[in-house]
Amino acid sequence: MIDNLKKVLSGPIFGEAVFDLIRRAACDLPPDVESAIRKARENEAPGSRAQEILSMYLDNIARAREKQVALCQDTGLPIFIIRHPLGLSQRKMAGLCEEAVAKATKVQYLRPNAVDPVTGKNSGNSVGPGSPVFYFEEADADSVTVHLMLKGGGSENVCTQYSLPDGTLKAGRDLEGVRRVLLDATRKAEGKGCAPGILGVCIGGDRSSGYNHSKHQLLRRLDDVNPDPVLAGLEGRVLREANTLGIGPLGLGGKTTLLGVKIGSLHRHPACYFVTITYMCWECRRWGITIESDGSWRYIE
Repeated sequence: MIDNLKKVLSGPIFGEAVFDLIRRAACDLPPDVESAIRKARENEAPGSRAQEILSMYLDNIARAREKQVALCQDTGLPIFIIRHPLGLSQRKMAGLCEEAVAKATKVQYLRPNAVDPVTGKNSGNSVGPGSPVFYFEEADADSVTVHLMLKGGGSENVCTQYSLPDGTLKAGRDLEGVRRVLLDATRKAEGKGCAPGILGVCIGGDRSSGYNHSKHQLLRRLDDVNPDPVLAGLEGRVLREANTLGIGPLGLGGKTTLLGVKIGSLHRHPACYFVTITYMCWECRRWGITIESDGSWRYIE
């Protein structure tokens, strides 16, 4: 099995599959996200500005899918989460993904979004140190799974991390404190993150692992249920309460401020209690593929 997967990595199949994954993520939203936007439009007041904006979102989704063009002018930072069996070269897989990203940029599925912070020079192909982003995980599997998120800059700018307790919010080191900071982060994001948004949350961990785990929460379907009943209850409550804030689509008012809240947790140091929030815009551009040892591959949600 491993030898066959190594052969797949040595041929064109892996790169071709990842290139098509990029195309789909750039041009087509997952069904659960589109469905959530449709339900949100139905829930807004007839003829309201919020309903009009959500209708434009749906029209944008349909046009991008039909014409196979990017959903947004900011095609985002590619974030790859790759799960693979022991024995495959992560460096090889990263290189093939980088080649696919450069190719996708050349044909304009992606915009050149990799800029050197020292010189200010754009690499021109979306590839450079730290771009794209890779998370590798070894798994007991006979295949390779590649998930891709395209994370826009506007939504990334409103991601945040709290260290509890927070006296200004009266947020203690408990789930009530977590609830308070999640609503505070939602208020502060307003329309700057292209609302309605989705919160990926990590309770605990350290400062870096919290952001990693919070981003992973955004791979979950919007209509799933957290296997932890306590976290499931918190997700539902924050979603309900956030949608009473009146921020609405693009921050211009309405009933739909968030489309989803997805919370995970990691063990923490006794002295630390971090709550990390990754904000995703309404264009939750995430898809995945599974590549089998015989070279075949298929999309997964």
